[in-house]
Amino acid sequence: MSQPEYVGDAEKLFQDAFERLKRDKPTQLPRGTPVSQNNVAKEAGRDPSALRKSRYPRLIRAIQKWIEDNGNAPRARASSASLIKGARDKNRQLKARLEELTKQRDKAMARLVIAEESILDLHRRLQDYKARLGEADTVVPIRGVAKRAKPRVK
Repeated sequence: MSQPEYVGDAEKLFQDAFERLKRDKPTQLPRGTPVSQNNVAKEAGRDPSALRKSRYPRLIRAIQKWIEDNGNAPRARASSASLIKGARDKNRQLKARLEELTKQRDKAMARLVIAEESILDLHRRLQDYKARLGEADTVVPIRGVAKRAKPRVK
C-alpha cells in the first residue's frame, strides 16, 4: 500500500507559484516570465536554491514536464533596455526628419520672399509705365490685320 504524500507549506507555495506562471498571472514577477525552476521559486518569494529536486521531486518533474510539453520560449516581451533603445532610435529619426523639414521650410520661405519682392518690383514698374502713358491706355489692338500663314512643309 502506498503512503499518502505529504505536501508541506513550502511545497504548497511552490505549487501555487507554478500554477500562476503557467496561467501567466504572476504576482511577484512581470507578466510573460517563462516557466522555469528558478522562476517558480522567485514567484513563490523564495531563493531559487530552495527548490531542489531532492526536496520536491514531484514538483520538479511536473515543472520539467510542463516545459517539455509547452516549450519554454520566452513570450513576446521586450526587455526594458531594448524598449529604451528602440525609443531612442525612433527619437533620433524623428529629430533628423524635423531638421530636414525645417531646412525645406526655410528654403521655401526664402524662395517665397524672393518671389514676393519680384512681384512687388514688377507691380511698381507697371505703375510707373501706366503713369507715363496716362490713365487711359493708348494702346489699341490692330484689327483686320491678317495673321501670317505658316508655310506648309511638304
